[in-house]
Amino acid sequence: MIIAERKPVEEIMHMVSSAERILVLGCRGCVSVCSAGGEREVEILASLIRLGKQKEGKKAEVLEGSLVRQCDKEYIDSIDIWEGKYDAIVSMACGVGVNFIANLRPATVVYPGVNTSFFGGSAEQGVWAEQCAGCGNCILHHTGGLCPVARCAKSLMNGPCGGSQDGKCEIHSEVPCVWQLIHDRLARLDRKKDMLEVAPIRDWRPAGHGGPRKVKRDDLSV
Repeated sequence: MIIAERKPVEEIMHMVSSAERILVLGCRGCVSVCSAGGEREVEILASLIRLGKQKEGKKAEVLEGSLVRQCDKEYIDSIDIWEGKYDAIVSMACGVGVNFIANLRPATVVYPGVNTSFFGGSAEQGVWAEQCAGCGNCILHHTGGLCPVARCAKSLMNGPCGGSQDGKCEIHSEVPCVWQLIHDRLARLDRKKDMLEVAPIRDWRPAGHGGPRKVKRDDLSV
């Protein structure tokens, strides 16, 4: 799941300073699950923008809406029901959603309403933890299902480092060393010998260092 947080209201107000008709557009996907850009968050942000405009002595009409997903072309067409009713969109989706609207509606002004943080899962109520870096070359079969690329501060392929102490990462005493977790898990699974295999230097090209990535499935392509 993509985890995001709403941008500071002051930053959003600066973005829409010249807009008089604003559509705050939520997404019912990941950002809804992590309580950053669902319908409730749209309602709150729209109210804050109205209050902000009022304080600035500016007139503004603020519309509210949401899409099933903003990262899927078939749902982007739904924004046409508001055609002509806004001069700027504040997207509460992740950065992918903002890109999709910008790609498909080149004449539409679209601003990001959230900061896209990472790929993660729910650790507990109201807490999300990073689990995946989307590196394009998954090695979880070697590490017991635990990702050192995302969960090691140094993204080490052969850990732990010398800074790890008592099963904790050197960056913070409350952060567990993922390589200690990997070791313990492999030991429980009777796969401890896997730790003796030295991983090669990581090829970071699939992680996007060669430019924007694209995946094509011939069995799904038209």
